[in-house]
Amino acid sequence: MTDAHTAGPFIAAIDQGTTSSRCIVFDKDGRIVSVDQKEHEQIFPKPGWVEHDATEIWNNVQEVVAGAIEKGGITAADVKAVGITNQRETTLLWDRNTGEPVHNAIVWQDTRTDALCRELGRNVGQDRFRRETGLPLASYFSGPKVRWMLDNIEGLRERAERGDILFGTMDSWVIWNLTGGVDGGRHVTDVTNASRTMLMNLHTMEWDEKIAQSIGVPMAVLPEIRSSAEVYGEVRDGVLAGVPVASALGDQQAALFGQTCFSEGEAKSTYGTGTFLLLNTGNKIINSYSGLVTTVGYKIGDEAPVYSLEGSIAVTGALVQWMRDQMGLINSAPEIETLAASVEDNGGAYFVPAFSGLFAPYWRSDARGVIAGLTRYVTKAHIARAVLEATAWQTREITDAMTKDSGVELTALKVDGGMTSNNLLMQTLSDFLDVPVVRPMVAETTCLGAAYAAGLAVGFWPDTDALRANWRRAAEWTPHMDAAKRDHEYTFWLKAVERTMGWLEHDES
Repeated sequence: MTDAHTAGPFIAAIDQGTTSSRCIVFDKDGRIVSVDQKEHEQIFPKPGWVEHDATEIWNNVQEVVAGAIEKGGITAADVKAVGITNQRETTLLWDRNTGEPVHNAIVWQDTRTDALCRELGRNVGQDRFRRETGLPLASYFSGPKVRWMLDNIEGLRERAERGDILFGTMDSWVIWNLTGGVDGGRHVTDVTNASRTMLMNLHTMEWDEKIAQSIGVPMAVLPEIRSSAEVYGEVRDGVLAGVPVASALGDQQAALFGQTCFSEGEAKSTYGTGTFLLLNTGNKIINSYSGLVTTVGYKIGDEAPVYSLEGSIAVTGALVQWMRDQMGLINSAPEIETLAASVEDNGGAYFVPAFSGLFAPYWRSDARGVIAGLTRYVTKAHIARAVLEATAWQTREITDAMTKDSGVELTALKVDGGMTSNNLLMQTLSDFLDVPVVRPMVAETTCLGAAYAAGLAVGFWPDTDALRANWRRAAEWTPHMDAAKRDHEYTFWLKAVERTMGWLEHDES
């Protein structure tokens, strides 16, 4: 007799992330039954280039699925569906007949398409495809990465136009392999991942043939676009053979779903290496004039799509790692909190971590990091405090931009990700945003979102209300900061941001 906690049925979620792949099994209450995880290699062929070996990733996915099922002491019969969530924008081309990738996957952080993006902007600039796609022309997105491979790999364009080559983000690669690969694998992607390629039209939810032509991507390589919650096919082999593959969501959209932000005006922020804040804007496409991207939040089966505004910050958790690994000012990430809490304030110092340029709301690849406001008074504790404040101020800039674009005032912020264990940071966030900050019981909201969407697709959960009922608050922080003080410090932060810009000339970046 198993205890109530591990009695089935279950939903499994595969999270194919930037640094690792994992599988988590969840029960009816959205609680974690078992987890398995495995890191993969980060490949840096040149400065600014980042790649992954897709074959290694697929092997790891199979391993962690088997591992999670074994650790949970369950069988495929107990698993009603499997959902997929993935690092977004990472781009792969593979041969449909052999199943072999034609090149390493080019990772979202990779900047090799910088010059190509400037060239594609022609006389229009970053906004050339923004009205149709919701995205600025930036090296971050997938379309230009596909073009780079077609231009730089001998004979590839001919093979692609012949129909021998398939393109996919990591959701497509995992689903194709799970459902049979060369032997009838389903070549699909979902609307959230498609909306990050710069090739999908947000208004029609279809590939935009004119844009694909402008960027130089043959239509023959593109997967079929499906909703985020429906059965795409069944797992062909391995421990989950016969289980329906029933959801796909890009990781940040999956976190929005896992945080049950199903109503217009609800927002979540995920604090990891970088930070991603998404605001549900309902069935309305809101064009951003404040430097955010417009993206698909999710689409459940044949219901209308739900859109969102997204603000992405390149460096948050990565700044704490940098303090540890490159500066040696702390020995472990949690120490930053102890050090920062040993002083009352930042001592007048501001740290803007524009290490790889600034993402939202500026999109400036010419910016570089700056520490401003230094005097003899400043100690390493003040710098530690400035490091945490940097994450909070960057979040504040995003929420200001969201209010400006959408007219929706933020009422609370749901948070998740590794940095949320830092209580001082969470309190600082609440103070700087002047709203409550709420952390849920299950911090693994990305996997949970993929599980929820798959469960809805197969009727494991009846509707989104049942999912909301699962959401439990673990902690909440409320603002205690004087408004005049907040405004005064924000002014200094914005001054410091200005000083990061124009550091590199165009030909250097």
